[in-house]
Amino acid sequence: MTTTASPPSAASSAPSGPARAERKPSRDTAAALGFIAPALLGFVAFYFWPTLRGLWFSFQEYDFFDRPRFVGLDNYSRMLGDETFWNAMQVTLQYVAINIVVQTVLAVLIAVLLQRVTRSVFVRSVVVLPFLISNVVVALLFYWMLDAQIGIVNAAITGLGLDAIPFFGEQDWVVPTIALVNVWRHMGYTALLVFAGLMTIPEGLYEAGRVDGASEWRMFWSITLPLLRPVLALVLVITVTGSFQVFDTVAVTTSGGPGDASRVIQYYIFDLAFQRLEFGYAAAVSVVLFAILAVVAFVQLRLTRANESDLA
Repeated sequence: MTTTASPPSAASSAPSGPARAERKPSRDTAAALGFIAPALLGFVAFYFWPTLRGLWFSFQEYDFFDRPRFVGLDNYSRMLGDETFWNAMQVTLQYVAINIVVQTVLAVLIAVLLQRVTRSVFVRSVVVLPFLISNVVVALLFYWMLDAQIGIVNAAITGLGLDAIPFFGEQDWVVPTIALVNVWRHMGYTALLVFAGLMTIPEGLYEAGRVDGASEWRMFWSITLPLLRPVLALVLVITVTGSFQVFDTVAVTTSGGPGDASRVIQYYIFDLAFQRLEFGYAAAVSVVLFAILAVVAFVQLRLTRANESDLA
């Protein structure tokens, strides 16, 4: 008795569902890795590896001309008695306080006006325009405008019969002046970030508030600010860490003067590394600054509960 072999069915010849499902994620993973590879390579080459090198240099005594010599924690212990370091930290904290308070208040005000008064793309472009100008260009322009001798601002002040103000030449004026110059440049960008957060708040909440007779001021405190908290947390982390790293405005205008009145921590690191050639000590100060910024960012995110939203 002979039997005829039946041809394999289409169901048996086709690859099973799980097999197809396993191959597809592997292709997606390869494509994803291909897209992130350039950014990852740039991160490793320009951020991660320099960070490791800087950490290694912080335990060395190195002046560029001789071979590095391991000194352990000497650079960090030197910081404890370095009056210039502590003065630079104090000046930086003063700058950060002025910059963050003024910039955040103005940015929120501008963003609310953009939401309530006009949502014109042209107006938003004008608001963010100062951020597109180079920091060095902005610093030079304000340096000339505020000059005690030939500046247009002091010309107006003396025209009113008042004494000229040495904005960049007097210890009491120099840090607030530098802070407000950078507020002018960055507040439009910060306002645009806050405006993006405002656009996520449902309009129905404001309509319900108006029905209940709430004023604009009441709705701002009871609706806008609570629902804007995650965005404000992100904005504060960005602006605070950026403010701690102020450098170019100081380098272009005052070079840390008069005296050490505007010697912020970033300029002090630059001075140590590229003018005094104390690369090891400069690296140690950089590591301390990195640790401070990491702690500040972590504390900000925890206190503001940035991962939670009242809209949920």
